[in-house]
Amino acid sequence: MKKRGRTDLFLILCGILIWFLTDAARIRAQAAEALLLCGKSVIPALFPFLVVSSLLIALGFGEWVSPYLAGLMTPLFRLPGLASSALLLGLVGGYPIGAQTAADLYRQHLLTRQEAERLLTFCNNSNPVFLISVLGVGVFGSVRTGVALWLVHVLSALLVGLLFRGHGKTADRRQAPSIACRAVSLPAALVAAVRNSAGGMLSVCAFVTLFYVVAAPLEALGPHLGTALVGVVELFSLTPLLTPDFFGFVLAAGCAGWGGLSVLCQTAAVLEGTELALRPCLLGKLAQGLLSALLAVPVWAYLL
Repeated sequence: MKKRGRTDLFLILCGILIWFLTDAARIRAQAAEALLLCGKSVIPALFPFLVVSSLLIALGFGEWVSPYLAGLMTPLFRLPGLASSALLLGLVGGYPIGAQTAADLYRQHLLTRQEAERLLTFCNNSNPVFLISVLGVGVFGSVRTGVALWLVHVLSALLVGLLFRGHGKTADRRQAPSIACRAVSLPAALVAAVRNSAGGMLSVCAFVTLFYVVAAPLEALGPHLGTALVGVVELFSLTPLLTPDFFGFVLAAGCAGWGGLSVLCQTAAVLEGTELALRPCLLGKLAQGLLSALLAVPVWAYLL
């Protein structure tokens, strides 16, 4: 980092620290709200999926599903069939399970670096429980609306996969890995999955708490601008600010596709030590957020 950039960063961080100290009571209350949110929504929605997805990958789910989906993954996204495990688990389990699964496949040498980074552009997605139950029912009072949000989310993810199918296509080629059953102990795999998922869950909750506090002042910027900026920073913090109208639906779809700065930090945490770049995921989430918002416009007209 250049000296000027380091100086600017230090000034920003000192300003945030001064803000935290001068407004300590409110910061403490907001952090408590975030931890309550983690306990009531984030952990129940994510932890079981983290454990099961880690266990599936450890036991060879990617190799098992590969022959069945290779006919779709390879021509559409230029990825081997076992990459479908990250896409499927990411769509079912929510952030950051897709990224964690892609990282696990890379660590186990089942994907090249280029393939894993291509996969990261579209495999990291929102939990359908969050889209259908929390947003659909909780905000819009309709399961139908929640299902529409989920379908928009899935379609935008697949479109991003098609958009980035050429990422890294000329580098690091190798023969596809042989598909074989793994001789892995189920108890050992389960213990490792629970332990690793607990660590991942702690990281997720830490980021949710931090960005929940940082995003809170943005609400004062108005019902439209402030709400949109909160969604850009942290997805869970957006929920109580959404309105059940056209703006709220499009914003919910766009922010769910983007995921928020908090999700990007969570993704960076699960990619640590893999040498996988965060940039493809960032570009993919930006594209998915835009596509989701655009797709939400005609879908809202249909829902009316």
